[in-house]
Amino acid sequence: MPAVIEQELGDFIEAAGLLSYDPAAITRIYAGHPQRLLRRLWQTLVPIGLLLLGIGFDWIFQLLKDEQRARSRARECAELLVDLGPAFIKAGQALSTRPDIVPPVLLEELAQLQDQLPGFDSDLAMACIEEDLGAPVDEIYESLDHDPISAASLGQVHRGVLKGGQAVAVKVQRPGLREQITLDLYIVRNIAAWLNSNIGLIRSDLVALIDELGKRVFEEMDYLNEAGNAEKFRDLHSHNPRIAVPAIYREATSRRVLTMEWINGVKLTNLEAVRALGIDPDDMVEVGVSCSLQQLLEHGFFHADPHPGNLLALEDGRLCYLDFGMMSEVSRESRTGLIQAVVHLVNRNFSKLSKDFVTLGFLAEDVNLEPIVPAFESVFSQALEMGVNRMDFKSVTDDMSGVMYKFPFRVPPYYALIIRSLVTLEGIALSVDPEFKILGAAYPYFAQRLMEDPDPQLRQSLKEMLFDGDAFRWTRLENLVASAASQAQLNLDTLLDQVLDFLFSANGGMLRTQLVEAVVDRVDALGWLTVKRIGRQLPRALQPAAISNDDSWAMEQETMLDLEPIRELLSVLQQLPGFTPDLVLKRLPRLVREPDARRMGAQMAKGLAERGVVRLVKVAAGIPA
Repeated sequence: MPAVIEQELGDFIEAAGLLSYDPAAITRIYAGHPQRLLRRLWQTLVPIGLLLLGIGFDWIFQLLKDEQRARSRARECAELLVDLGPAFIKAGQALSTRPDIVPPVLLEELAQLQDQLPGFDSDLAMACIEEDLGAPVDEIYESLDHDPISAASLGQVHRGVLKGGQAVAVKVQRPGLREQITLDLYIVRNIAAWLNSNIGLIRSDLVALIDELGKRVFEEMDYLNEAGNAEKFRDLHSHNPRIAVPAIYREATSRRVLTMEWINGVKLTNLEAVRALGIDPDDMVEVGVSCSLQQLLEHGFFHADPHPGNLLALEDGRLCYLDFGMMSEVSRESRTGLIQAVVHLVNRNFSKLSKDFVTLGFLAEDVNLEPIVPAFESVFSQALEMGVNRMDFKSVTDDMSGVMYKFPFRVPPYYALIIRSLVTLEGIALSVDPEFKILGAAYPYFAQRLMEDPDPQLRQSLKEMLFDGDAFRWTRLENLVASAASQAQLNLDTLLDQVLDFLFSANGGMLRTQLVEAVVDRVDALGWLTVKRIGRQLPRALQPAAISNDDSWAMEQETMLDLEPIRELLSVLQQLPGFTPDLVLKRLPRLVREPDARRMGAQMAKGLAERGVVRLVKVAAGIPA
């Protein structure tokens, strides 16, 4: 065997043995033995170079100012990535969520990248199954279709039946995929390093982006990892009767072969088929949005690729998630930060919103925020005029893309996947309901987390939401509770406890003061009204001058008893589904034990006594009280 071929075979075997992304190991494999590398460089750099020459020509002669020309070049770039293979497709998909790196026109074209590719030889698929599972196909499966039913960049799917009679879908990885991916990642990473070193306009760390991409692609190529993700996802949503996840058959699963339960369902975007099942497509979209927000804000473990093929409506009314190769996690700190950012957005506090972007990792701590604040105001002010429920997510993200490209933003990997997930989800929902607004659908869940979550930072955010300076805004509380109440999973007991926690917390001091003042005002007014009525019954000569000369006594008792904060609070609570007075009554023992409640009682008594003394002095002096 010639030495060159023997060396290439050694590289191939060594690359195939990499179970996780390791840039140093990949460099060691290819850097010292350039034969295969040079061949692949020729296959990739020549078409890339020709495209860049064309773009350079257009730029020099200012042809890219023509939007149609710019879009044509962007589309050509996306098509080239598909031609270059799986690693480049994945790189394009990763860049489609990076408005800090990619111009808006190219961003739109990359967002449409699909990794659907022709299938590979089925004999190779069968050989892979036998090699990985260590047994002939007919010993594992009762039957297995030779031809695949679908194919993507990483593998293809065959339909089969296990020996136990279970209908299954069998995903088989493309032959030589790991070797091709490692070589392409090595090439792309070196291109990224060169661009970072030589192109000053690029602010973001492209090498870090490629390393993040490499890590995720290696995770996606490991079907044992995908099996674990599916099982974790199923456990997290086991309490939700509207969510389905296919069972994983571990005895017929390996790193390159995944055997899972066959699911009979229809794509959410096939409206006629969904309705034929007797299911309302709008209801299924609502289930999907609610589940996605729960993944994002509650569990911090979310499906990052909810495209139409991965979401199926089932005959029993459940929504089934498929393909768990691309999952991501969001830390509790980041989840809290996202909710805080929503609060500052709703309150139009763009200064604090810009600081949220620092906290979330979008901006470095030493970045000058002064020019960014008016940019946020420009992007969000007009959209907020219509209210959060009517904000156009696509329009806002497009405008934000321009801001992120202009200023030194660095989009964190987890956020890039969140945006990809939400944009994809909104696209599915819009195919069902053209008036759908993802932010309007998301706000009730944000409201629920804000009302229920005991996190100290969110307690502070709740205070920011409800107070405008020293004034308590009842309409904001009413809107917040109304939004939270629209969530089917709202825990009313928890919510009422959180309301009391807030009332008797350090942050609730202003609200307690307002309640005390309101009660003192109204009880004092009622007492004075009673005194005047009794006085009016006396002979005119015996009536004190302060009473006989006071024409305000005719004020309606209903108005006098209008304890506005209490009335407002009861009005808000009565909006909650399932609310009954018993829910409040059973919390009376806690109110009695609460030190601040006793202090409020003492303050009311003191306030009433002071008012009484003042009125008594005025009556004695003949001054209208």
